[in-house]
Amino acid sequence: MSKYVKGLLQAQLERRISDDKISDFLVLNVTGLSGVDNNIIRGQLKQKGIKMAVVRNALFRKALADKGMESAGPLFVGPCTIAYGGDSIIDVAKEIAEMGKKLTVIKIKGAYLEGSALDAKSAELLATMPNRAELQGQVVMLVLSPARKIASCITSPASAIAGCIKSLIEKKEKEAA
Repeated sequence: MSKYVKGLLQAQLERRISDDKISDFLVLNVTGLSGVDNNIIRGQLKQKGIKMAVVRNALFRKALADKGMESAGPLFVGPCTIAYGGDSIIDVAKEIAEMGKKLTVIKIKGAYLEGSALDAKSAELLATMPNRAELQGQVVMLVLSPARKIASCITSPASAIAGCIKSLIEKKEKEAA
């Protein structure tokens, strides 16, 4: 491949990094994945806003270096595919891990997250972390928990008094009858 063609490919990769706002991604090895399975996976991921791209290592390392992401360079050894998009890298990792259970040829090689490269083990652990929606739910639950306790403390004595009054009324009604 000529230098001119390589330059065009590198410029296209840099443009993709900018246009798709790629800041976090997983690096995968999908060697052995059939064409049919590849199309099915890409279609399922596309519905969730996740994209996959097979990259040429040397050109992608140069494109990453030009974008200030050179710490991800060591991840690109051997056949590499990147997966990016979705709401967060956690969602991407969960989807890829789920697909990796069905198709054992999909291997996570690493991840690039917030300026640092993660090895395969750390990248696989991303799939076990809560995503943005789960974290928001946990925060809401934590915020509401003290309010529920306060409400129960306020209403508890009143309900106890109401129960005592009710039992007195029932007792007096039985005596009157």
